[in-house]
Amino acid sequence: MPQAISTRSLTKKFGRREVLHGVDFSVETGSVFGVIGPNGAGKTTTMRCLLDIIRPTSGEVRVLGEDPRLGGPELRRRIGYLPGELFLEGRVTGRKLLSHYEAISGPVPPGRIDALAERLGLDLDRHTRKLSKGNKQKLGLVQAFMHEPELLVLDEPTSGLDPLIQQEFHAMVREARLKGQTIFLSSHVLSEVQQTADTVAILRDGRIIAVESVSGLREGAVRHLRFTADGITAHDAGALLGTVPGVGNVTVLESNGTVTLSATLEGAIQPLVRTLGTLRLKDLVLEEPDLEESVLQMYSGPADPPRREAAT
Repeated sequence: MPQAISTRSLTKKFGRREVLHGVDFSVETGSVFGVIGPNGAGKTTTMRCLLDIIRPTSGEVRVLGEDPRLGGPELRRRIGYLPGELFLEGRVTGRKLLSHYEAISGPVPPGRIDALAERLGLDLDRHTRKLSKGNKQKLGLVQAFMHEPELLVLDEPTSGLDPLIQQEFHAMVREARLKGQTIFLSSHVLSEVQQTADTVAILRDGRIIAVESVSGLREGAVRHLRFTADGITAHDAGALLGTVPGVGNVTVLESNGTVTLSATLEGAIQPLVRTLGTLRLKDLVLEEPDLEESVLQMYSGPADPPRREAAT
């Protein structure tokens, strides 16, 4: 499948300080690609390099098949961009501001702006200086989506939005994907990305430390386990669970012949299921994978070379 975005050895320095260290990734056309990482990881700098807002110190960048340094206005019209820090002219209404953006970005289907504003609960006839942070964010989303660009580049797009509007935004992303548009978005919160993204890159200190599908992250994520069983001692229960690959942090309590055990599981659940089948269980809780916990471990662990899920 053709690539909408690709970078190779992307490096950016501000003075003597290097903030991107040889970043490599690619985004397939028609997919949703999420970049997550703590504040200061380099997400915004990466996006600005893609859009030629700032220029890399070294490395190669391709956006929609072109070098963004050479693509000019024609390339920019094919992209919808929502910056992480949105500054709006305050002396005009949202409607007039969007009319100005339309003249820059190219034709917008009739009724498209009003339809998007209605979905997001945005009053286009208010002056932008009177808008709350959330409503300014909605206005930014409308300008990014309104001309149905081939590529959407969205930096922290749900910032300031209430939960209901966040869900509407996720629906807009899914609809854009179904139309064949490519979406590249960033967040420092994994739960925001996993609802819409096909693939997630984890960025830390200017380096990509992992590129995974959301399903791949889920398979390797941490689950929390708790069960109660009869007919086994605390020592034997702990020893038995210790034979299951990926089980850790085991805590066992014994009272009146009943054992209660809690642990974490990272990886496949089938070996655990086979082991638990040998016990006389009274209660069992196996929580959904905690992707946030898994990603936090990646943030705090050593910066290994990026790992990538095998192609399927």
